[in-house]
Amino acid sequence: MVSKRLSRLEGHRRKFMAVIDGTPECQRAVHYAGRRAKNSNGGLVLLYVIPEGDFQQWLGVEEIMRAEAREEAEAATAKAAQAVRENVGIDAEIVIREGSPAEQINAVIEEDRDIALLVLAAGSAKEGPGPLVSSIAGRAAAFPIPVTVLPDTLTNEEIDALS
Repeated sequence: MVSKRLSRLEGHRRKFMAVIDGTPECQRAVHYAGRRAKNSNGGLVLLYVIPEGDFQQWLGVEEIMRAEAREEAEAATAKAAQAVRENVGIDAEIVIREGSPAEQINAVIEEDRDIALLVLAAGSAKEGPGPLVSSIAGRAAAFPIPVTVLPDTLTNEEIDALS
C-alpha cells in the first residue's frame, strides 16, 4: 500500500520525477518533467540508481568501483540538472541511490510523498523501449503513482508544446 500523496496539501507542491540512466531517451524525460514542473509551479526530482551487484570484487577494488560509480552518477545528474536550469529555468532536486532501479524508484516515491508523477521515455533501440518502460508494460502495479511514457519520436519542441 502506498502512502497518501501530499502534493495538494498546503505547504507541499507536486513533484515530477525523471530517472537518469545514461540512455539517450532519459534526456527527453527530464526535459518533459522539467517543463511540467515549471508550468504547474511544481518541483523536479532527478533520480539516478547505481545498479547493485556491480561491486562483487575484492574489498579494495569494490570500494574503488563504488566510488567511480558514485562519481559517474553525480556527473550525470549534475549535467541533467544544468540542462534543466538552462533550458527550463528551474532547479532540480537530485537523488542518488544504489540497488534495483524499480525498488529504488518505489522507495523514493514512498519517502517523498510530494512526488505525484513518474516520467519515462521509450527508447528507439531494436531491443525494445528500455528496461524501465518494459517493466511497467501490462503491469498495473509497477509503480504506485501515474507514469507518463514519452514516445521516442518527440522533439524538444514537441515536448514543449505538450507540456
